[in-house]
Amino acid sequence: MEGTFAHHLSEAAVSVELETEGMTLNIGPQHPSTHGVLRLIATVDGERATNVRPVIGYMHRGYEKLSEVRTYPQIITIINRIDWVSGFANEVPFVVAAERLMGVEAPPRAQWIRLVLTEMARISSHLVFMASYPLELGAATPLFFALRERERVLDLLESVTGGRFHPNFNRIGGVKPVYAAGPTTKKAGMDIPSGFLAETRDAMTKVLATCEEIENLVAGNEVFLARTKNVGVLPVDVGASYGVSGPNLRASGAGFDLRTVSDYLPYAEFDFDVPVGRNGDCWDRWWVRLEEIRQSARIITQAIDGLPSSPLQAKVPRIIKVPAGETYVRAENPKGEMGYHLVSLGGLGPYRLKIRSASFSNLSILPWILEEALVPDFIAIMGSLDFVLGDVDR
Repeated sequence: MEGTFAHHLSEAAVSVELETEGMTLNIGPQHPSTHGVLRLIATVDGERATNVRPVIGYMHRGYEKLSEVRTYPQIITIINRIDWVSGFANEVPFVVAAERLMGVEAPPRAQWIRLVLTEMARISSHLVFMASYPLELGAATPLFFALRERERVLDLLESVTGGRFHPNFNRIGGVKPVYAAGPTTKKAGMDIPSGFLAETRDAMTKVLATCEEIENLVAGNEVFLARTKNVGVLPVDVGASYGVSGPNLRASGAGFDLRTVSDYLPYAEFDFDVPVGRNGDCWDRWWVRLEEIRQSARIITQAIDGLPSSPLQAKVPRIIKVPAGETYVRAENPKGEMGYHLVSLGGLGPYRLKIRSASFSNLSILPWILEEALVPDFIAIMGSLDFVLGDVDR
């Protein structure tokens, strides 16, 4: 009835608008699913994020400043620690930049060996993703399949370079000499180890078989599909505007791959496809990396079947002095575009070395892609971007 206490109380209740106060949630920097020491400061309303701010710098080692007081050969030993999951791939664009300023070109055989080992580094990096990403979503079985094959690939890398994570194998003008076992080997010449080509061919066959096993385990799993399909959707124009590159951008529909447009390695001589996603969600980012493993195995198989005969090292001075000038060389690394802007004044080391790392730019999309995301989806979205904190902080 009008005028009663209950009536006035109900009218007052209708007119009151409830206001909720957002809660600040800290994720990291010590967290098993942040891929290193990354901290996220998230403001959440219920289970949905309203604002996310990444805090980086916990692993800053000052590589750009260190490069100003190191010689060119010394720099090779530290830059493979930027993205330590694919250390070999970090070395290649740097030595190519120095070679271009010096007017030196590595012999064909050295370039093909660089290409083979770079693709092995790509397979190794993507296999880490294939192992860790399903594990973060609750599936442990793919871990064992992926790490088994990664170990096989790392053994091959180690047999040539001597290092599993930090190869220090590239040289300005070519690659490091490799001597097979035996007292007369040095007189006979320098080359990759005996049996490497046959072992590589066998390993690529097994890698492809493992890709099928992983796909059969994961692709039809209802839980994995629910956690990844239409989750963390990144439109291609937004990704490009933030500087996202590599598999993350190709998963959104961009068919851009530096291997097809740049000549830092002789990819033009090989037949391979560039996997491209459709929706730009977590599922597409997983699928693109799985397909890239297959394409890398395809490239490696072609390379070992037609490896050219030539020296491994061009003629360069024993003491490297790069002529004055500047250049920028970028490469398609497993995480995306890795670039070096090298400025030389003609000394034993660079005047300035600007490093463009893929993970730093890919991480910059987090505030956008996590806004309005559910807190339980944070790990699924972050993991699908596949960044490495050493590559972020440098």
